Amino acid sequence: MLTGTVATLACAFALAAAAAISVILAITLDANHLEAERQRDRIEAAIENQVRLRRQRLDNLRDAGLLQPIFNASLPRPALQWAFTRLANRFLDLDGVYLVSASGEVLAGVEGGVSAGQAGYEGLRHFSRELPGAAAVTTPHEPAATNGPLRAFLSHDGHETLGLIVADIRAGSVPGEKALAPDGAAYIVGYRRTTQPLMDDLARQYRIAGVRVVTQQPPDALLRRDIASPDGAVRAWLTWTPDRPGDTMMRQFFWALAGVGLLFIGIFAYVFFRLRHAGTQITLREQQIQRLAGQDELSNLPNRRTFDLRLDQELAQLGRTKSALAVLMLDLDRFKAVNDTYGHNAGDELIRQVAKRLTTILRLGDTVARLGGDEFGIIQTHMNEPGASAVLGQRILDALTAPFEIAGVAVTIGCSIGIAHAPQDGADRGTLMRLADTALYQAKNEGRNRYSFFEPQMNRALQVKRMVEDDLRNAINRDELLLHYQPQVSIDGATIVGVEALVRWPHPEHGMIPPSEFIGIAEERGLIMPLSEWVLRRACEQALKWPGIKLAVNVSPIQFRHKDFVASVIRILDETGFDPARLELELTEGVVVEDADAAENAMMDLRAHGIGLALDDFGTGYSSLIYLRRFAFDKIKIDRSFLEYMETTGESAILVHSVVHLGRALGLRVCAEGVETTEQHRFLQAVGCHELQGFLFSKGVPPREIDRLLALDLPFEKQLAA
Repeated sequence: MLTGTVATLACAFALAAAAAISVILAITLDANHLEAERQRDRIEAAIENQVRLRRQRLDNLRDAGLLQPIFNASLPRPALQWAFTRLANRFLDLDGVYLVSASGEVLAGVEGGVSAGQAGYEGLRHFSRELPGAAAVTTPHEPAATNGPLRAFLSHDGHETLGLIVADIRAGSVPGEKALAPDGAAYIVGYRRTTQPLMDDLARQYRIAGVRVVTQQPPDALLRRDIASPDGAVRAWLTWTPDRPGDTMMRQFFWALAGVGLLFIGIFAYVFFRLRHAGTQITLREQQIQRLAGQDELSNLPNRRTFDLRLDQELAQLGRTKSALAVLMLDLDRFKAVNDTYGHNAGDELIRQVAKRLTTILRLGDTVARLGGDEFGIIQTHMNEPGASAVLGQRILDALTAPFEIAGVAVTIGCSIGIAHAPQDGADRGTLMRLADTALYQAKNEGRNRYSFFEPQMNRALQVKRMVEDDLRNAINRDELLLHYQPQVSIDGATIVGVEALVRWPHPEHGMIPPSEFIGIAEERGLIMPLSEWVLRRACEQALKWPGIKLAVNVSPIQFRHKDFVASVIRILDETGFDPARLELELTEGVVVEDADAAENAMMDLRAHGIGLALDDFGTGYSSLIYLRRFAFDKIKIDRSFLEYMETTGESAILVHSVVHLGRALGLRVCAEGVETTEQHRFLQAVGCHELQGFLFSKGVPPREIDRLLALDLPFEKQLAA
């Protein structure tokens, strides 16, 4: 009884499993079949899209009146050939194109961008009996459409495959057109070679793998498209490698189905819904690919891929058309401020309005694309007039500086533009884009909201910066920098009370490079943090042998605003064993102005560890008493510019006197920089300055010279003489 029950259950389970597997196999095969049909539909859509593109291009040429010259029956043949060559090279993206009569007589022709005649057409006509001049061609009796009927087909002659188009452009549909041939018929016959790179591009664009032409018939009718031969037989086929989503899903779920046995029904339901979900995702992905293949979703402008393709096409035609083009790179000024103030939705709306304004000011034939973020690119073609790119640049500035209405608020921005020309600046896409970007960088450096043309010296400046960047990085890593120290002396000039660390770079080719020439590049290129940490660490290590002497180290604003700045300083002091009470960090006023709260917190942390703080270059920035009262400075340093003309200008002497008394009233030590004469020394001594620093006492010297000066038991002025 039990055995029978078990057998019954086993049989029932086996039957259920077999039925389930059969259903899954059927679903798998159906999914593969459905995907194959979709891929075939996409192939057909791709080919139809090419036909539609040709038809639309001819419509546009007709509407623009660009076909009118070739209907002028009074034109001599050379003039007709010239007009047709110009038309074909500019507007018909084909390898070869002919203007022929119904009898097959070539009225004009272009092959590879140059003129071609009857012989070239005869070589083309063996590809199909349907071309004008063959017996099979019959002139349509219906009235001509705007640009006449257009037929497109593939043909294989045993060696290569061509995509052929035949467009009836007979006269009569536009007043004033005259017949080119006695029967009134004329045809544009063109072709493109079906090369593998063309197939590969088709495969990438429509996400279909392995698109190719084969001469052996594929067994699956869904995976082939017939290509006729000149005699009407089919000896070549367009085929591709199909996606098989059903097989993929089968591999994912088959063993799980076999392993869970009693949970078969649940797994079956899961597989079923997963397959449906996969089908839905495939459909959605196809729709998204179609939408985004060549267009930016936010602005509805062409995207970077389309921009690159269009630029390559225009550059390829430069040699034939003998014209020039310009590439303009645009960055919006203050776009980030709009995003931060009004939100990302406002930023998106601003991008859409900018795109609309750019579109309205461009000429027919120019291209504008959104390259990403707030960056746009423009291709300006057929620049026959000098200064055309400057005119366009100014029109863009005028259009984008006008206020934008965003979320009910008037928002004003601007833009920076970099312009490079072809062929004089460069003849390939990569070079032009890089040079236009270099010019854009120059426009930003010059104050933004302007356009700049690429100039050769910009490249040289970038090369110098790149050289300095690479060499400086190596110098930091290889410990090739040096520190000099400038003494800070007591007011009587007799005692060294401190030293200021000054970094020097002994370059192997360019000699000793002062910090004024590489600190700015270090800040710009992200090297200021490793450079500043190297300076602080080395200064602490070398100053250990100078007990009782203060060590002053300058702090970059970028370094100070770094979130790990305080922790980095404390770590270096711990690792070197340097007394925090002997360290004095020199800050400029700009450090505390940008983010006063964050600066105050960092300075309190430093003071809590016993580190001193000096306000450097006092008097050259904001010089507000609020900063002196709010922030915990121990010392202020009077900038050297106040002493430079103090002997001849009474106002400078009054200012220095006031600063010294202000510092003493606030309980701060006052140090004067740039002391170079005995008269300056006596004046500063008279007004009550605490410390002095300048060439009168010493320039920046190597550490061994500080060792020598401290070892002499003499007043400081006599130490220098010794």
